[in-house]
Amino acid sequence: MEVENRYVAVRHHVEGSPSVDDFEVKAETVRWTPESGEVLVRNMYVSIDPYQLNRMKRQSASHHSVDVIVPGERIASYGVGEVVASACEEYKEGDVVAGMLAWEEHSVFRPETSMLMSKVDASSGFPLSYQLGALGTSGMTAYGGFYEVCKPKVGETVFVSAASGSVGSLVGQFAKLAGCRVVGCAGTQAKVDLLKDKLGFDDAFNYREEPDLKAALKRHFPDGIDIYFENVGGEMLEAALANMNTYGRVAVCGVIAEYTDPGRRAVPDLLEVIYKRITLRGFFAWDFITKFHEFTAIIGGWIEEGKVHVIEDVSDGLESVPSAFVALYRGQNVGKKLVKLA
Repeated sequence: MEVENRYVAVRHHVEGSPSVDDFEVKAETVRWTPESGEVLVRNMYVSIDPYQLNRMKRQSASHHSVDVIVPGERIASYGVGEVVASACEEYKEGDVVAGMLAWEEHSVFRPETSMLMSKVDASSGFPLSYQLGALGTSGMTAYGGFYEVCKPKVGETVFVSAASGSVGSLVGQFAKLAGCRVVGCAGTQAKVDLLKDKLGFDDAFNYREEPDLKAALKRHFPDGIDIYFENVGGEMLEAALANMNTYGRVAVCGVIAEYTDPGRRAVPDLLEVIYKRITLRGFFAWDFITKFHEFTAIIGGWIEEGKVHVIEDVSDGLESVPSAFVALYRGQNVGKKLVKLA
């Protein structure tokens, strides 16, 4: 079997903020045979995530946990799709699968080496797109980072940066379910309103309108911050640490402000960390992979009960992948950013 496939690639290593011109759509013929041991998938949705930029940088080679994307080659990404042909018993034609695919119309994978690949119950009642967000890696990141890393207690205070994003929007809702007081920040008034009016945050503010982030956090947390879920880095991390309580916990999920500008690296006051006995822990979603099905079952139940709202931002067509990715760095997305391919 042969299928014509289009995929998105970077033209060159990306330095600084990404632009649409950094990408190109390429074409190829994908060949599949019954003897290959492979599964051919028609991709339906692909995930657009900020961390991908680190893989596009030349200097990413210095980070051993980061696989550098070679210019001109396809860009691996989480996706959900339908099996078109299969050379193994586990997957049948017509099955819906979710896992590591790519920014392309068709993907081929080997079951024995594919990360997090699994069949999806298309009759569950949830949109398939949820498999890449709340019921996928975003949900696992939010749940694992908040409950396993932060270990919240009833009555504690929680600050979430980039709170209208795919992970932050879930963390804030989890914090409310855990009996905490939660405040988030975002980059527009519309996002601030969403956090308070739809997602149930106790309060929220537009960080772009705050000339002094330390003072802003002091105003919103007069008694200090117990938990900070970090998605931004830079000055935001410095301000949060200055307002942390003794034995505060910081879950470092991402530092998007630092991905495009090395000059914005956070310079935290480590005396705050020492004297307040603050715990800072970086983590990956994979740290919680053994509990993936447990997490998704719990989150799925909360969604069904109306306790958690899922926010998605969906673009259409493979050609929209570059602009969708760039939008992440311009603060234009709300919730989980996805591209629908079929």
